[in-house]
Amino acid sequence: MPTARSLATAAAAVAFLLTLAPAVQAEVYELRIYKTNEGKLDALNARFRDHTMRLFKKHGIESMGYWVPTDRDDSQNTLIYVIKHESRDAAKESWKNFLADPEWKKAAAESGVGRLAERPESTYMELTDYSPEYRNAEGDENDVFELRIYEAAEGKLDKLDARFRDHTIGLFAKHGIKSVAYWHPTDSPDSENTLIYIVEHESDEAAQLSWKSFAADPEWKKAAAASGVGRLAKRPTSIYMTPTDYSPIK
Repeated sequence: MPTARSLATAAAAVAFLLTLAPAVQAEVYELRIYKTNEGKLDALNARFRDHTMRLFKKHGIESMGYWVPTDRDDSQNTLIYVIKHESRDAAKESWKNFLADPEWKKAAAESGVGRLAERPESTYMELTDYSPEYRNAEGDENDVFELRIYEAAEGKLDKLDARFRDHTIGLFAKHGIKSVAYWHPTDSPDSENTLIYIVEHESDEAAQLSWKSFAADPEWKKAAAASGVGRLAKRPTSIYMTPTDYSPIK
């Protein structure tokens, strides 16, 4: 029969061993935004379609979705995409190996894309605990997606999350807005106040009607007033997008 002292010694040993074990890292997502020089977006899309996605997979990077904004100007030069890594450390190693891959270097040189107009924007993110499991639906080829970025006032992100978890997502579905995914940035200070999410609409026109009916819904007004979120720190960012022909999410 083990004594209290022996149990305490065993517990201390286990605790010590746990401190020696590497920390388990959760999978991370990465939102990337590319701006091409004039007339180069088709070449960039061709490079992703014919080479980049396959090489991403080779190096442990999972492609989630690729979109082009619907805005007239941005639709000529912008690619927005989300990828997934096994961990932040894995992401660093994957990008290192991808960029050093001779096949990538050859594809990049021959693509005709040249240098991007701006340095790519990259945001590492983790899923919220209320992010749904997304599946493509049949007959959604003309759907429009919307990337939205919210910055909560100081100390209000937990309340914003609670509102989405308990009310907003259900009300979105009620008004024809399909939730794709919800994330928080992993890096401070954005990790302390920012919610990034993507939703799906049947069309541009449907989106406008859905937002109008959602905003007018008495249930939403009650939930918003009771949530304690108050005003956001700044006006939400909203980017309407269409999926590329090679996007897994569409």
